Amino acid sequence: MEISEQCVVGLTWTMKDTLGDVLDVLDEPVEFMVGGDDLFDVIEAALQGHEPGARVQLQIEPEQGFGDFNDQLLFLEPRTLFPEGTEEGMTFDGSALPKGVSDGIPKDAIYTVAEIYPEHLVLDGNHPLAGIAIRLDITVRSVREATEEEVGRGTAGTAFFKVPPMAPGNQMLH
Repeated sequence: MEISEQCVVGLTWTMKDTLGDVLDVLDEPVEFMVGGDDLFDVIEAALQGHEPGARVQLQIEPEQGFGDFNDQLLFLEPRTLFPEGTEEGMTFDGSALPKGVSDGIPKDAIYTVAEIYPEHLVLDGNHPLAGIAIRLDITVRSVREATEEEVGRGTAGTAFFKVPPMAPGNQMLH
């Protein structure tokens, strides 16, 4: 079966930045819905018409992927507002930030503690891959029709590109 709209593909990949540093490796196939919310449009377009066994290589520019880095999503906040043991790389849901943080912080983002100073810390609401061009080397492992439930939800349940970043130490992004 060829990849087309409203199908589910099992993919493995190696994701690198433009310097060739590996950002993520997906060794075991993970299913994504084509025609839903699981993959960036540029990836779906590149996969169209391919069958299991196909290898697709593409470069995703920031505006096609995780967006450009936005310095308006950096916030300097008092260190004392955050729990003891807060470390660089920890993430906080915007809707669960401690009372007393800046009023202008959007609540619909995930914030990473980017830097810690004696009196303050820096919260970064950008995706960890914002502003980075990504090279993907994808292998199509399987293709099947999407179920009615998957079509209704718009996802095969993976949503790799829509999930918040995980804490460092878990180098995988999914």
